[in-house]
Amino acid sequence: MNSPLRIALIGAGIMGQQHYQHLKTLTEATLCAVADPGPQAATLAAEWGVAYFADHAQMLEQMKPDAVIVANPNNLHISTALDCLAVGVAVLLEKPVGVHLDEVRQLVEASKATGVPVLVGHHRRHNPLIVRAHELVKSGALGRLTTVTALWQLRKPDSYFETPWRREAGAGMLLTNLIHDLDLLRHLCGEVRQVQAITSNAIRGFANEDCAAVLLQFDNGALGSLTGSDAVAAPWSWELDSGENPVYPRQADQPCYLLAGTGGALSIPQLKRWHYTEADGGWHQSLVQTQESFSADEALRLQLQHFVRVARREVEPLVSAADAARTLALIEAIREAAETGRACTPSLIEA
Repeated sequence: MNSPLRIALIGAGIMGQQHYQHLKTLTEATLCAVADPGPQAATLAAEWGVAYFADHAQMLEQMKPDAVIVANPNNLHISTALDCLAVGVAVLLEKPVGVHLDEVRQLVEASKATGVPVLVGHHRRHNPLIVRAHELVKSGALGRLTTVTALWQLRKPDSYFETPWRREAGAGMLLTNLIHDLDLLRHLCGEVRQVQAITSNAIRGFANEDCAAVLLQFDNGALGSLTGSDAVAAPWSWELDSGENPVYPRQADQPCYLLAGTGGALSIPQLKRWHYTEADGGWHQSLVQTQESFSADEALRLQLQHFVRVARREVEPLVSAADAARTLALIEAIREAAETGRACTPSLIEA
């Protein structure tokens, strides 16, 4: 039996605290330290019974953890992860992997050069619901994937924007929220060849978008759309529909992704699959509805269990730095398309 993996936490904010709540349920890992200059971090470390450091470099030197969860502010993700790789410590890096694609390329190269793994926290890929949806698409249950419809429509309260950085450029729903949906679309449907987009800040007038409409052409020929707004009274989003996070009131009967192919269609998160019984079935025949099943579990906890195996070099990361960089490249292509009015191709990121 392996002794529990000693994991340190860099960043004790909302996501860091969520990671701790799941980490303390694991037998295969244990928290050994917290590093965060914020005023609440020392109190949390004392409450959790672990060592506290204001500076993560000092923590890495003194504690020598087996692995690290990095959940500090977005603009510090890359520099912090690079510090961990430099001392040979595996990293679970919260999304987004970084803010700018050039800096993310540095992380990809560093992970490749050192051989130290990076798992990026696009945790929804670990959700058993998505695992089953991925199996269905890849098995050909939908035939040739043809169209994809994604919805992310809800309303953030005014209090959300009382924090100044949430009103600034780059802090809008594209990088904060839709990056999750775009990552899942890549995971389920394949790489995106080109995008077209329109964004607007007409509702709040902040320096970032509150509405977006995105057209996607996938490498496999499928066409998709993603329509998003954080300023509407609507029930269509992963947060409200999936039940993954109990802080959001669930709208269990509403879909957020609709995948359709030549052999069938699938609604997510309901995992309802429609298909014809006849090989040449068409609109004059009735569609059969099948309820696909899965065993529900906590995506963040499953991600942590996967990370333990990644840190021990037993498996490759489900979402590597290079993989997450492709999702960030897609975000940048959408921004460019919205600014220029042209179709744009995401930058190529080598694994």
